[in-house]
Amino acid sequence: MKTISVLTGTNKKEKSALKPQDFLDSVGVSRKVAEFRRREIIFRQGDPSQNVLYIQKGGVRLSVVNEAGKEAVVAILGPGEFFGEGCLAGLPFRMETATAITATTALAIEKSEMIRGLHTDHAFSDRFISYMLIRNIQIEEDLVDQLFNSSEKRLARTLLLLARYGQQDRAQKMLPKVSQKMLAEMIGTTRSRVNFFMNKFRKLGFIQYNGELRVNNSLLNVVLHD
Repeated sequence: MKTISVLTGTNKKEKSALKPQDFLDSVGVSRKVAEFRRREIIFRQGDPSQNVLYIQKGGVRLSVVNEAGKEAVVAILGPGEFFGEGCLAGLPFRMETATAITATTALAIEKSEMIRGLHTDHAFSDRFISYMLIRNIQIEEDLVDQLFNSSEKRLARTLLLLARYGQQDRAQKMLPKVSQKMLAEMIGTTRSRVNFFMNKFRKLGFIQYNGELRVNNSLLNVVLHD
């Protein structure tokens, strides 16, 4: 990890239209700008839980390991998303391992600073609570997806989520490098099955997969098809 600087935002703007980055600026929350190399560990499962991080650029994989040593990917996050927020709920240790999946820039906000911002600025607090509720809804949808949908549908949904489908301010058809092994861990299937479906999606024109992965909106047909 390379720490660049410490910032304290002071810019005051109209809050109703602000994005999370603008909220952090308007509230004046002190934070460190940190850079992580591809595959660099940001924090490990069991580390002290001391800060919240906000992704400015790049992507982060969250994974957990059970007592038998089996790893599961629980989320892939991108620009505009928070992680490590468990410290705000009083969790003393990290519940997962965070790894940069590409060169990543993030804001590291100490727990005390984040709590101060949430207490002193209601607009910031409302925005953060809204973000967490949306995250929880997505977790519930992921669970339903695992229980009731085929691995083909789960893969299609995961690719659309990674492409930020439906989020106009954050949509990105070109995805960061995500291995088939990682996709298999995320949807609970084998790498060979992922490879089969990825080739099928490519032949149908739903994705372009040649070194970099490009997702087309037509992939939604797989998710909606009964």
